[in-house]
Amino acid sequence: MPKKQSPKQKASAGKQIFLKKLSPSTNHFQGTDADSLARSFINHLEFSLAKDEYSATQRDLFKSLAFTVKDRLIERWIETQQSYYRHDAKRIYYLSMEFLIGRMLGDTLINLDLYENAQWALKELGLDLNKLRDLEEDAGLGNGGLGRLAACFLDSMATLELPAYGYGIRYEYGIFSQRIKNGYQFETPDSWLRYGNPWEIDRPEYIYVVKFNGKVNQYPDTRSQLRSEWIDTEDVIAMAYDTPIPGYRNNTVNNLRLWAAKSSREFNLEYFNHGNYEQAVGDKIESETISKVLYPRDDFVEGRELRLKQEYFLVSATLQDIIRRYKKTHDDHFKSFADKVAIQLNDTHPVLAIPELMRILVDLEDVPWDKAWNITVNTFGYTNHTVMPEALEVWRVKQLEQVLPRHIQIIYEINRRFLESINKTYPDENDRLRRMSLIEEGMDRKIRMANLGIVGSHSVNGVAALHTEILKTRVFKDFYEIWPEKFNNMTNGISQRTWLKLCNPELAQLISDEIGDQWVTNLSELKKLIRVAENKSFQKKWAAIKHTDKIRLTGYIREKLCLELDPDSLFDCQIKRFHEYKRQLLNVMHVITLYLRLKHTKKSTILPRTVIFSGKAAPAYDMAKLIIKLINSVSEIVNHDPDVKERLKVVFVPNYSVSLAQLIIPAADLSEQISTAGMEASGTGNMKFALNGALTIGTLDGANIEIQDEVGNENIFIFGLTADEVAQTRQGGYNPWNFYNSDGELKQVLDLINEGFFSKDEPHLFQPLVESLLHKGDYFMLLADYRSYVDCQSRVEEIYRDRNQWNKMSILNVANMGKFSSDRTIAEYTREIWKVKPVKIELRNKKG
Repeated sequence: MPKKQSPKQKASAGKQIFLKKLSPSTNHFQGTDADSLARSFINHLEFSLAKDEYSATQRDLFKSLAFTVKDRLIERWIETQQSYYRHDAKRIYYLSMEFLIGRMLGDTLINLDLYENAQWALKELGLDLNKLRDLEEDAGLGNGGLGRLAACFLDSMATLELPAYGYGIRYEYGIFSQRIKNGYQFETPDSWLRYGNPWEIDRPEYIYVVKFNGKVNQYPDTRSQLRSEWIDTEDVIAMAYDTPIPGYRNNTVNNLRLWAAKSSREFNLEYFNHGNYEQAVGDKIESETISKVLYPRDDFVEGRELRLKQEYFLVSATLQDIIRRYKKTHDDHFKSFADKVAIQLNDTHPVLAIPELMRILVDLEDVPWDKAWNITVNTFGYTNHTVMPEALEVWRVKQLEQVLPRHIQIIYEINRRFLESINKTYPDENDRLRRMSLIEEGMDRKIRMANLGIVGSHSVNGVAALHTEILKTRVFKDFYEIWPEKFNNMTNGISQRTWLKLCNPELAQLISDEIGDQWVTNLSELKKLIRVAENKSFQKKWAAIKHTDKIRLTGYIREKLCLELDPDSLFDCQIKRFHEYKRQLLNVMHVITLYLRLKHTKKSTILPRTVIFSGKAAPAYDMAKLIIKLINSVSEIVNHDPDVKERLKVVFVPNYSVSLAQLIIPAADLSEQISTAGMEASGTGNMKFALNGALTIGTLDGANIEIQDEVGNENIFIFGLTADEVAQTRQGGYNPWNFYNSDGELKQVLDLINEGFFSKDEPHLFQPLVESLLHKGDYFMLLADYRSYVDCQSRVEEIYRDRNQWNKMSILNVANMGKFSSDRTIAEYTREIWKVKPVKIELRNKKG
């Protein structure tokens, strides 16, 4: 019997076979065939990483593959940028504090149409592509939906051949790596760059000075005009790191540019010479803290200041870069700037770009105020991502005066001119002026960044139909009355390349076998699945793939959590950032309801169910962290109770990420989208689940409404109060005690939590949760929606028992998801806001 070969021995043997097969003329730097990929892979292992088949680690093999794939991007990348110059194209600049791009390898292979060839080449070398993909770190550049939306938008902009750039911060550490100890969330550093990032290219030639603090010197110029000069500043250097973003099956490769903070001086030599090494490098360390971590804790002064510096760091470096690029081909004193530059502000975080552009134009470029303001307004678009007034970003005036003294002056002047214009239209309406002012008056005056974003942009968009309507009629009603033409809706979308073709390849292939693969770039093609929704043979294939996905997830959970799950049970999933308005607590209350029913009724009457949670709570958000602890405490009791064995399991999967979502979402049967109506701007998790065949249980909130419109009332589970009913209930004097006293099951659930049934060692541990519901007004309406939610879950169970019906509904959900492609969203932005034309990239033949 032959001796079994190790992976390294297989790789070595494969290398020798391939080197004999490959012709010397093979263009292994750009070739896309399997032979070229194999040779490039071997060359990178040897010449880029200085490894051979004996010394190479698994991580070396991943890096070699990443370098191999990146080689295929470089020519397209360079040609793309040069084509934009040749066409004098208007360019889109997407500014976001988050880009949750996840792992790059799979997406890039999909878009370059190299996945199968890479898989074959590696197989011949004795390697497994999927195992190498798993070695890649999730990029720690985002937290949740905001950042993932930005990542999908980059993919769509490249696929639609748009001249576009993403700009963000190269956080050395992500938000945090989540660990669960004794049921509690603990945060540890997310050092995603510890092994390096093979996709990025550092650009030391693109560095810019970013200023902080200092003072403003004002003086009359030779024309007796008052000029302002920002002096005595503390300077930080922004250095660019570029990541290529390819379109799907085209030659477009756009750029994601991330800024890293570098000290303006290595260290203070005077301190060093006197033996004070710690003080010598202290300034350097403090400067570079700006790009260290995503979302520093802002519940203390230093954290808030660091966050403010991060936001300004992003916009300052980015605007300097945009203006540098513009001036390369335009010497017209910014006359055509707004015709060639479209800047989209992804939420309020980059809104400081508005006063920063004004500062550059007025102070540095000598553009008159009125002309500069016209350029600024026509350049910027502002996307709002929240309907909760308390969540709209504000900055303390005192803090801005210290950190950005010139910008606070510019904001004051913008506000003065704005309020003068409002007063002319609405004379003597002081309340209106107070509401619309960029300054929130009071003992601690604040700058309202959302108001600044509206005033300084030509377009203000919401991200779902309901969200936009609430912005127009409630949150920004005053602004909408004077500028109705500014407001528009751009319902969010997701990239079907990432969220179906990559993360669920078996389902993607089944769909392509049935209707062709045009859906990959035109998601409305999925409508053709309607004709096979009731076909029993197709349903059987569909269900078999879902079962395979569930087995894959159960294997992961078995390995990571030592918990055995039943893949035949209903997989009920809620994976998202933890927040009280997202109502994970309501889901837990339903779990406890099921547990009590199982304890007191025949087990056979209740459908086997596995409830899966995943998500992170902000480090300072104590209530959200307590909900995570409750989930884990309930899980501990439910999963070990022999009375409910095999009928109910509760799982909290730690350290939620893009790659984890790509494992959970294909396996989900039921998608929990249960936020308080009127509070979720859009959501994109709801779209990802539905695109992978999960049925939605949710409120009429965010994009759930539009999903219902597309899939039909009969193919979705809707419960609870509407946004209008929530508002009316609050105004009418909502009393949660009425629900507690009138619903026996609800009372029993809350009593168990309150009395310490799930925390016997700390009986008072979860009382703050019950107090928030009964004694503090139940702001998020859990008790008002509890009975409707529980009854709706019973309908879910009833239909899931009829697998043919369930499979039909699952297929129809996928078939009707065409609207929710980010390609459609970006096409609408392009047509209605940016007014940008695509540029087709043609690779030119090179001589020699």
